[in-house]
Amino acid sequence: MIVGVLGLQGDFREHHRVLQQLGVESRDVRTADDLDAVDALVLPGGESTTMARLMDWYGLTEAIQRRGREGLPLFGTCAGLILLARDVRGGHPQGLGLIDIAVDRNAYGRQVDSFEADLDVAGIGPLHAVFIRAPKITAHGPDVDVLAEHDGVPVVARENRILVSSFHPELTGEHRVHEHFLGSIA
Repeated sequence: MIVGVLGLQGDFREHHRVLQQLGVESRDVRTADDLDAVDALVLPGGESTTMARLMDWYGLTEAIQRRGREGLPLFGTCAGLILLARDVRGGHPQGLGLIDIAVDRNAYGRQVDSFEADLDVAGIGPLHAVFIRAPKITAHGPDVDVLAEHDGVPVVARENRILVSSFHPELTGEHRVHEHFLGSIA
């Protein structure tokens, strides 16, 4: 199994580090050819507008949509969640429409409003989460499973082979969210 990590901008190195610690081969995805060579894809946190523009520039937008519709397992954290959503409020970018959620960008506030919280994630258990300019999931379709909430707002969700989180599990040394994603690939 080879897990790709969208390597255009953001904290893709941190995801590679977690995957390496889990004994999983990973590689950067920067082109449609790179995407064709992986069995799953992680879309990291970062700046969603910049990432969306670079995805367009490198021909990845349609390729990710196509592979996602074909069942490629996808995991989006923070900006990656925004990129995968069907509806994005608060400006550019528009989501890829691969998970039936509506998202409000930067809904938790600016960089200075970043925070940490303890969560109980279904199928994973308790964990400590870091929210940095995090998006809020404001609505979700009937086939979306909400795995965790913070103050009544969904922060981890799954639909079929797509997993998203509003926070950054790759920044805390926490590997169980990645393990949960990898378990859905098998």
